[in-house]
Amino acid sequence: MRRVIAVFFVAALAVGLTACAEPGATAAPPLTVEDTCPQASTPLASLALIDDVRGYEGPSTACLSSHAIDAVDDDTAPDLPVTVTDSEGRNVEITDVDRILPIDISGTIASTVFALGLGDQVVGRDASTDFVGTEDLPVVTKTGHTLNAEAILELSPTVILTDTTIGPKEVRQQLRDAGIAVVVISSDRRLDTTDELVTEIAAALGVPSRGEALTARLDAAVDETLAEISEVVPADEADRARMLFLYVRGSANVYYIFGEDSGADSLIDAVGGVDVAAEIGWEGMKPLTAEALVAAQPDVLVMMTDGLESVGGIDGLIERIPAVAQTPAGAHRRVIDMADSEILSFGPRTADVIGALARALYAPEPAK
Repeated sequence: MRRVIAVFFVAALAVGLTACAEPGATAAPPLTVEDTCPQASTPLASLALIDDVRGYEGPSTACLSSHAIDAVDDDTAPDLPVTVTDSEGRNVEITDVDRILPIDISGTIASTVFALGLGDQVVGRDASTDFVGTEDLPVVTKTGHTLNAEAILELSPTVILTDTTIGPKEVRQQLRDAGIAVVVISSDRRLDTTDELVTEIAAALGVPSRGEALTARLDAAVDETLAEISEVVPADEADRARMLFLYVRGSANVYYIFGEDSGADSLIDAVGGVDVAAEIGWEGMKPLTAEALVAAQPDVLVMMTDGLESVGGIDGLIERIPAVAQTPAGAHRRVIDMADSEILSFGPRTADVIGALARALYAPEPAK
């Protein structure tokens, strides 16, 4: 089921991203490297918490305090060669990790490689990789998130780490035929699969002990963040925010509801919200219908920042999808947005993403 869901996600996201890109584009948007969200570093309980999380009016943005990726302390040298079985069942031998190319639709693989302390060996990036230290890396995707074989071959990577969220698969095969070790990592991105993701990548790069160190750090950070959030979640489920993840790309007329097993549901669960898509039996990612939206009656819509901007903000969203106005979220203009490259990335920033969403939900900064 999750493999099928991943395909739906790729189709929806790729259509939207392609529609937003200029034909032949190979450059990503400028990177933001400054700390522009000091609230994210403040303990949640110390912020001005709202009294009624279901009745609050107005939008908010979830943001991270830093866009840097901290590497683990472990500097054990890669133990090579290593042979791994990737997520497509191929046995891949990796003999050299001096030139690593990590590419997927969310930038998660690249952030994990940097967190493992191998950022200096990364030679290129995808359009979603936008954290500190990647600014000068050449982008090897075009027209959204389509692999550019020529650009990749010019970089002479010794190993490519990718997944099925980016393609086409014919290009991956072309790269294999050129003698490059291509490892397809699992595309299942959820809170509870982060450890497996790190383990897969660390094994492919011959640094399992670094993977163990990173997993331990991530688990501790997530546990700490979940404990912090649990202190502010309403005790009565009836008082908890009813939330729905809405994916849109206005320029391509793409409107999807993300439901169970989409990854978005694990974020909603983590911040103590009620996943209303699950209530109406919505599985995976499916095109939005007015009937489903009205039946769900969300108090809060969670969206990607670029997606919200692509429809002209909340006013444009209601104009394009009138059913939004028939929900508490629409009536209260209650939309939480977060950067596209962060909100569903999981990986090294999982705890930070959850914490940011919780702050936007329980302690939104008043509109300026």
